[in-house]
Amino acid sequence: MSRFDDNILPPSVLIFDWHGTLVDTHDAMFSAMEEMLPQLEELGLVEQLLPEDQCRTEDDARLVRYIRIYRRLHPRILAERRVSRTDIFNAIFGENKAPKLIAHKAYNQAYRKYFGQVKPFQPGAYEYLSALKALGIKLAVCTNRNREFLDRELQIVDEGRWLHLFDATVCADDVTEYKPDPEVILKALEKLSIQTDEHAWYIGDSYVDMLTADHAGVAGVFYNGACWEPDRISSWFTKRDAPTAVLDSFEDLMDLLALLEREHSEAFVASPAEVRPKPFPAPERPEPRIEPDWHPAVVKLIRPAVILFDWHATLVDTLDAMYHAVDDMLPDFHKLGLMDRMVAPEDSKTPEDARLVAYVREFAKLHPKVKADRKISRTDIFEVLFGEDQDAKQIAHKAFNHHYRNHYGTVKAFEPRVREMLEGLRKLGIQVGVITNRDREFFEHELAAVEDTGWTHLFDVNVCGDDTPLRKPHPDQLLLAVQKLDYPPDPSVWYVGDSTTDIIAAKRAGMTAVFFNGAQWDLPWLNRIFPGTHKHPDKPDVVVNDFSEFWALVLACEVGPP
Repeated sequence: MSRFDDNILPPSVLIFDWHGTLVDTHDAMFSAMEEMLPQLEELGLVEQLLPEDQCRTEDDARLVRYIRIYRRLHPRILAERRVSRTDIFNAIFGENKAPKLIAHKAYNQAYRKYFGQVKPFQPGAYEYLSALKALGIKLAVCTNRNREFLDRELQIVDEGRWLHLFDATVCADDVTEYKPDPEVILKALEKLSIQTDEHAWYIGDSYVDMLTADHAGVAGVFYNGACWEPDRISSWFTKRDAPTAVLDSFEDLMDLLALLEREHSEAFVASPAEVRPKPFPAPERPEPRIEPDWHPAVVKLIRPAVILFDWHATLVDTLDAMYHAVDDMLPDFHKLGLMDRMVAPEDSKTPEDARLVAYVREFAKLHPKVKADRKISRTDIFEVLFGEDQDAKQIAHKAFNHHYRNHYGTVKAFEPRVREMLEGLRKLGIQVGVITNRDREFFEHELAAVEDTGWTHLFDVNVCGDDTPLRKPHPDQLLLAVQKLDYPPDPSVWYVGDSTTDIIAAKRAGMTAVFFNGAQWDLPWLNRIFPGTHKHPDKPDVVVNDFSEFWALVLACEVGPP
């Protein structure tokens, strides 16, 4: 048992959250979320995302940034599977009820395709719930799930054995507001004719659940089935809305009830010792996500005299315009004679690359997963499709530019404090530049438009895709940049970019290659795209996940240029 308030009262009713507390519906939930999030733009919700400086925690701010750019869940959330859609919507929309209502509705539409994948959250859940009934405690469920889903899942879970266990259930469509509004709890107490006080416990697995309990005036009991660290849980709450108890398992719950019986001998109709089942194992902690091992904490680099940055998906976000242009361009491949110039499957770097080539060749459009992931640039796409065929890539870039003219113009900083980071580098005496495969007509417009005031004054040099005969991954653009600065191409020049083509260009130019992992690839995936083989030898010197890590890395480099 983790901890509980000394003044906790014995329960007359236990009201449970559903997902993440009593049952595991993660497979269905995350499938629905991954289908729903790419719709944010058409739902008009991108502009409704909470500004990062208004987010409750740093984790929430990073989640907002990731969803704004990639329209999908952060890979760590998908790997650890510890948070609910309600937590996610509250993190990204805050107190704004209107967009949350739209998001829940879109989620429900997607969830209809997946629900039914349900199992008890921990072993012995039925036995523990039956023991609680035997104690004479009323049992209820309050959930943000719609009635159609809860009723069906109750019929399915544990082969229907749970149907008789609950004295009341309240769903999102039984009330007018979603949690953290207390209406779901108050409605359950009304159904049971039980007064609202701290003899009513609401047991849930999230910050939102505890906030709901606090708003309702009942005891909030945090069920730590996700095995969060104690300090992490404490950091979420103020003294006012902190849970009355934190329990790691149903065994902990039975222990707490047995303890309360000693002080309140008439609290239950039976003794917890008499009705409790044999112990069942507590939930196991999710496997941690494997982070990249090219980490700033372990690498030793030469302090930079020059730092060159990629533009798109590194310093700025122009993904919407880019993917719209690629969508428009790919059907032109037939008349441009590019379909027959794509690489053979056996020449692809990875099986995923081979599948992308096959899909574009057959359907003349991007695979839906590539569009949903929003993680690779048009340059990477052309490298995958055409390999070393420079002429084919030039034709493709020209076709892209034709369509990009219809979409470009909207450009946002990739992170909120990119400008401050660039200004900080200049104050350190570091020369700063941009290298982009974007043509100059587009880049200069975007450079002047970003953050309304533009960033033109922040760079000592810039080189665009049409400034040299060959674009990245060839090193020509990087070499031209240092030539303009009258500085040699050596490891004291860092090139920071988000793609394999950026890393290849940096290594071929003899510079330090910094992979900006804004897409949050995990280690297994990074090892696949940077295999270090004879055919694909180029690997980054360091990987940074955001610009706070990058800034710390710059400050940590004590050795100057050779």
